[in-house]
Amino acid sequence: MNFVPGWAPNLHPLVVHFPIALLFTAVGLDVVGWALGCNRSLRFAANALYVVGTLAIVAAYFTGRAAAETVWLPGMAHAAVKEHWDWAFRTVWFFTILTAVRLVLLWRVRADPRPALIALLTVVGLLGVVLLGETGDRGGRLVYQHGVGVTRQ
Repeated sequence: MNFVPGWAPNLHPLVVHFPIALLFTAVGLDVVGWALGCNRSLRFAANALYVVGTLAIVAAYFTGRAAAETVWLPGMAHAAVKEHWDWAFRTVWFFTILTAVRLVLLWRVRADPRPALIALLTVVGLLGVVLLGETGDRGGRLVYQHGVGVTRQ
């Protein structure tokens, strides 16, 4: 069964935008929750988005690895693909670890956690957004500078 529509070169471009949106939103909710005094419902929503976003980023990573085998890569793009893979690998592990730490720290503490912990997790989440942006920038360069994935092989 093929889940890829005829207009898409592979599954990766259909999957990759979900973790970006989910994780950016999770971090945004953290920032808003911290600004509003560590709002518990926003923290719960952020945790849920971190979990779903992390699962989605793992899917995006593996669909991206598979996509590299199905698209034409011009000679100059090989180094750019490797760089994108490296950034994606770091980003996947970063969010996997951050999400696990958040779940342990924030769900283990039944009462409201200390504001310093919330601030620390928010800052670490913002660092994750930087990693996500760098990874996405390198993926965008593959498409717009090297033409990777714009036509089916």
